[in-house]
Amino acid sequence: MKFEINIDKKAKSDIDKGFDYYNEQQKGLGKKFMSDVSAALTTLEKNPFFQVRYDDYRCLPLKKFPYMIHYIVDESVLRVIIYAVTHTSQNPETNWLK
Repeated sequence: MKFEINIDKKAKSDIDKGFDYYNEQQKGLGKKFMSDVSAALTTLEKNPFFQVRYDDYRCLPLKKFPYMIHYIVDESVLRVIIYAVTHTSQNPETNWLK
């Protein structure tokens, strides 16, 4: 069983900002960030049932970068909806959940 991944436009913006930030730090680092995001999305396609952190939101940390994917699973249609990709030092309740 494979889950469809839907990325909210806010989450896409988060990913773009992370990519831009890491490319400014070091050439090619943005590409590595995107590779880490892609690997996490592949994981979510196969098994999205990670820990529920708050309300119905689940979180999956990236393996190599200090970012966390915040998402909801809609089991009825096999869909994962990603709402944010935040730096782990950010508080999601004050940065995007309002």
